[in-house]
Amino acid sequence: MSITSLLPGALGFGTAPLGNMFRAIPDEEAAATVEAAGDQGIRYFDTAPFYGAGLSELRLGEVLARHPREDFVLSTKVGRVILDETEDPAARDLGEKGGLFEHGRPNKMVNDYSADATLRSVEDSLKRLRTDRLDIVWVHDVAQDFYGDEWLAAYESARTGAFRVLQKLREEGVIKAWGLGVNRVEPLELTLDLDEPKPDAFLLAGRYTLLDHDRALQRLLPSAAEQGVDVVVGGPYSSGILAGGTHFEYQQAPAHIVEKVERIKAVARRHGVGIKAAALQFSLAHPATAAAIPGATRPSRIAEDVAALGESIPAGFWAELRAQRLMAQDAPVPVTAA
Repeated sequence: MSITSLLPGALGFGTAPLGNMFRAIPDEEAAATVEAAGDQGIRYFDTAPFYGAGLSELRLGEVLARHPREDFVLSTKVGRVILDETEDPAARDLGEKGGLFEHGRPNKMVNDYSADATLRSVEDSLKRLRTDRLDIVWVHDVAQDFYGDEWLAAYESARTGAFRVLQKLREEGVIKAWGLGVNRVEPLELTLDLDEPKPDAFLLAGRYTLLDHDRALQRLLPSAAEQGVDVVVGGPYSSGILAGGTHFEYQQAPAHIVEKVERIKAVARRHGVGIKAAALQFSLAHPATAAAIPGATRPSRIAEDVAALGESIPAGFWAELRAQRLMAQDAPVPVTAA
């Protein structure tokens, strides 16, 4: 099924920052940000056990429990089981994402894509989120950035475990949709080539942004559109560098990325365009993309995202980006005024 009929709009809220990503966030600030999203009309919330070892789910669940369940769409992820025993969050092996949630809960996380672990993960997430059902479940991070040369082994474990369990849960009506949530295009391309099981959608983080979109444009998005597999874009601001931050790929942005962003900003200034508006609307312009889910840790950021989605961007802006080779020549752009 297409998840466009399930999602309440093109803009959702990615709650990775609520897991104390990069910094320790006060509980009150996290709760106020979730409430602000609801006040701004956002009705799709995405989370994961990985985000702060369950912290994001706990914080999100506390706020959403105050609202009718039918008022929002909720997705979380499987692939990691959170244990009661503790460890040093800063010492975890997270592949290329080392230290990402060093301020999160100290509960030990175990990578496990088996059928049993998938069912346990879903059950644990329901408890942390204080809800009786999930709408979408993503298989999390079966890709090179976490597993390096061993990623295909992790993928195969998920294919024979989590994929089949989630397809069965969807067929039974326990969940409405499932797919993969990753930061690389290769696992998604591999999945599109499978005869069975067949996902409903993908959550692709950081790979279809104004800064990094060439690879996804080549095969993944055309194939996804052809097969009716929707793509939710995570990280449309490339970890923050396209929204005034300093991170790219969850680390401090290297000099060549900073230089490219400055060139994009210069074009934006000439056309009176907000950089957040350009980044968000670019990610949503492809026919395969169903929604974008930027993250936030402050209530004011939510209002900025909503305003960015509605900002009018002149066609000349996109034309200049193409002329300066700051975006792919064949990348779709929003239909806007000349």
